[in-house]
Amino acid sequence: MASWTELEQARGVRRWRAAAGLLALLLCASVTQVAAQGGSWELLVENAGIASMHTMVTHFGTVILLDRTNIGASQIDLPAGVCRDNEQDQILTHDCTAHSVEFTPGSNAIRPLFIFTDTWCSSGQFGPDGTMTQTGGDSDGLMKIRKFVPCGDGSCDWTETTTELQNGRWYASNQVLPDGSQIVVGGRSVFTLEFVPSKGEARYLPLLEATKDAQDDNYYPFVHLLPSGNLFIFANKDSIIYDYNTDAVVRTMPTLAGTPRNYPSAGSSVLLPLTAADGYTKAEVLVCGGAQFGAYLSDHSLPASNDCGRIDASDPASDWAIEVMPYARTMGDMVMLPNQHTLIINGAQTGSQGWGLADNPTFNPLEYNPFAAAGARFAVMNPTTIARMYHSTANLLPDGRVLVAGSNTHQYYDFTGPYPTELRLEAFSPQYLSAANAPNKPAITAAPGSLAYGELFTVSVTIANPPAGNVQLLLLSSPFTTHSYSQGQRQLNLDVAAPVAAGGGSYTISATAPPGAAVAPPQYYMLFALNGAVPSSATWVRIG
Repeated sequence: MASWTELEQARGVRRWRAAAGLLALLLCASVTQVAAQGGSWELLVENAGIASMHTMVTHFGTVILLDRTNIGASQIDLPAGVCRDNEQDQILTHDCTAHSVEFTPGSNAIRPLFIFTDTWCSSGQFGPDGTMTQTGGDSDGLMKIRKFVPCGDGSCDWTETTTELQNGRWYASNQVLPDGSQIVVGGRSVFTLEFVPSKGEARYLPLLEATKDAQDDNYYPFVHLLPSGNLFIFANKDSIIYDYNTDAVVRTMPTLAGTPRNYPSAGSSVLLPLTAADGYTKAEVLVCGGAQFGAYLSDHSLPASNDCGRIDASDPASDWAIEVMPYARTMGDMVMLPNQHTLIINGAQTGSQGWGLADNPTFNPLEYNPFAAAGARFAVMNPTTIARMYHSTANLLPDGRVLVAGSNTHQYYDFTGPYPTELRLEAFSPQYLSAANAPNKPAITAAPGSLAYGELFTVSVTIANPPAGNVQLLLLSSPFTTHSYSQGQRQLNLDVAAPVAAGGGSYTISATAPPGAAVAPPQYYMLFALNGAVPSSATWVRIG
């Protein structure tokens, strides 16, 4: 975010009262139909040692929590005898505390990890072999490329490569591409994109400069790989379909009405599930929430956006359809669930991203059913009691729960005031994990560990009650989550045949792997079986 000096200068900008008043009226409009509440919460860890600004789930099922340096000591020590000596650190040049940890669901164990340069507001993606490539940050981390090779024995840790980015990137977004490389888009006052590994000089992307406004609502652009192989790139209120192979804009999309949607206004976005039913050709993008212009610069009491925009990026004549959420929300995280819904969780109802710039936490998650009729897609879930606002995260776990971490509305760790630095880890269990659904919950007993594109394969499951129809198979990627956006998040609904009974409550499901790397870029995915609205726990499968 901007320095305090820059913020104070920016607060002299006029507040655009008329426009804000109109938006406020719109935000108070009647809400859509909502369903009954459900879901439950559990506290997993009282003190994880750090406030997780960035969170990612590895194919070993462990979770990497990553904060930043330049904030002084964290609340967890590095192993005995290990310290970080960095003369460029602005607060603590000799630091024997960790700023990243590994969390193991189930045992709830926390293991400190070593990060050297500043990862503040950085980006990343998992590659084809499961390695996390993590890019940028602030200060001495601005140009850095880091790696984390996951392991199952507690021996793995962060490393910094000798190769650097071409442009310093703070608040950029990454997307893995069909060839397994990554594209890194934007950053603070950076209007370019580049590739890791490098594919030549960084390229100027006019959209990024065109969407810069007085409060820089083009940070952390939303980047989605479409099944056509092109990219959907969204910043502020505007978006394009971009052919990165030819460096050409294929289509300039209509402007999404309403508030700014990217950092610091902090809406969120997902590419809705791609399905074999239409040959994986239909690609719809959903963008939800945001903050009114001026909420970051001056009036932090302005209500957040309570609407979503949905557009079919595969239809050349499409326009945004607007849907109204039950709650206004900025800084919400969107998590794709294995029941084919999207969870909208965390955030605040007033203000924007930034240190101390938001209030009125949004405690109730929402589930969005993309296949329901318009006006009946949102269901309100049971609330947490912990405020999760700026620098909070939410990630799907292989058991179907959602891990919720972080929230630090302060520049440093501060455990005072109404919104103290949050070190607790929670899990939200959607309604499909309730005891009432246990007889219909599949359990995967056999599945391949890797699949080639288009490969025919089988999965074995057990279910206590006979399935009422087809048991679906879903693939969900593991994204890099930070600042209300899960980079690289993706869900695929596979082509399956009817389950064949094998006796004793066992069933065999024949299926076909995704047809190509534009549909399923090469990565590890969580494979879920879905019986009606009840998913199994996942097994990991490497695609490509």
